[in-house]
Amino acid sequence: MAHSLRPVGLDFIDTAPVRLVFAREMSATPDAVFRALNDDVPGWAEWFSAVTSARSVDDGAGRDIRLTGGGHFRETVIAAKPAEVYAYRVDVTNAPGARAMAEEWRLSPAGDGTRVQWTFAVDGSAVFRGAVRVARPGLGRAFRGAVTALDRRLAG
Repeated sequence: MAHSLRPVGLDFIDTAPVRLVFAREMSATPDAVFRALNDDVPGWAEWFSAVTSARSVDDGAGRDIRLTGGGHFRETVIAAKPAEVYAYRVDVTNAPGARAMAEEWRLSPAGDGTRVQWTFAVDGSAVFRGAVRVARPGLGRAFRGAVTALDRRLAG
């Protein structure tokens, strides 16, 4: 059953009770990576294996995301600064115990490519927070796989 989460802003990325931060370098430019994140929302399902469908809603101000395993998120974009940052909060989800969630993709030049830092920030019940902490290795693998697949997609 879907439920509404507490609306949060960019400050939540730094202050959330649980923050998982992952980083990886890619050969694509920050501008190309930003366009893939922001402009090609349906393309997420092609390079992020956990995403089964993604679509823009509200004229690009939001996203509707479905994950492998049945996860569903209705999101609002809270930052979209070309070649620098793309962030969104979750407004409605079917994840039990979640109270607030946001994700940030921070991009910075790295040689001829991009350093991508993904922060997954959450608040929720003690069980939810614990489950997210336990899921850290799997989320890290998913991030690394997604960045690798996106880099291949952008190179092709």
